[in-house]
Amino acid sequence: MYSSIPDAETGEVSTLIMQQRAKATRTAVIEGAASIFEEVGYGNASLSDVTERASVTKGALYFHFKSKEDLALAVIAEQHNIVRVAGEKIAAAGLPALETMIAMCRTFGQQLLDEPIVRAGIRLTFEASAFNGDVKGPYFDWVATMEILTRQAQLEGDVRPDIDAADFARYLVASFTGVQMVSNVLTERRDVLKRIDDMWRFIMPAIAPIQPHDAETP
Repeated sequence: MYSSIPDAETGEVSTLIMQQRAKATRTAVIEGAASIFEEVGYGNASLSDVTERASVTKGALYFHFKSKEDLALAVIAEQHNIVRVAGEKIAAAGLPALETMIAMCRTFGQQLLDEPIVRAGIRLTFEASAFNGDVKGPYFDWVATMEILTRQAQLEGDVRPDIDAADFARYLVASFTGVQMVSNVLTERRDVLKRIDDMWRFIMPAIAPIQPHDAETP
C-alpha cells in the first residue's frame, strides 16, 4: 500500500510512512477480527483465524494487540466510535431533540445491517463475560446522550415534563437493545428497522404532552 522510499540522506523509511503502515495494519486486524467474531463468537475465534482473515502476520497482530481479549475490546471500542460519530452528525443537523433521538435509533439500526464492525461489537458486548470485558462505557454514553436529548425535547414541548429524563433514557436504550437482539434471533435483523419504528410507535403516545382537552373530565 505504501512504497518504502528511503530518505535520500539517511536511507531510512520516513516516520510518516511507518505510521501510516501501522495504522493500516491495525485497521486491517480490527476488521478481520470483527469478521471472525461476528461469524463464530469470541469463544470459537482464534488469533490464527484473525491473521488469516486480515492477511497479516502474527507478529503484526501482536504488535498492536497482546491478546484476544485486547482485540475484542478494540472491536467494541471501534463499534462505539462508528455509532458515536454517526450520532454526532445527526445531532449537528439541528433537528428537534425528539426527532434526533428517533434518527439516532434508526441510524444505529441501519449500521447493524451495513457495518460488520458494529454487528461484531454488539455480539461481543453480549459475550463480554467470556473475557471479563468491561463494556459498560458505551451504554453509559448512550444513556447520557438520550437523557440530554430527552430534557431538550421536554423544553421543546415534545415530551411530557413529568417524565423522569434519566429513567426514560435508560428505558429507551434497554428497549432498543432488546428490539435489535430479538430481531437478530428471529430474522437475522432483516426486520430491524421496522421493529425500531414499531418501538417508537408504542413509545410516542406514552411520552407525548397531555393536551388540555385530554385532561378534561367528561
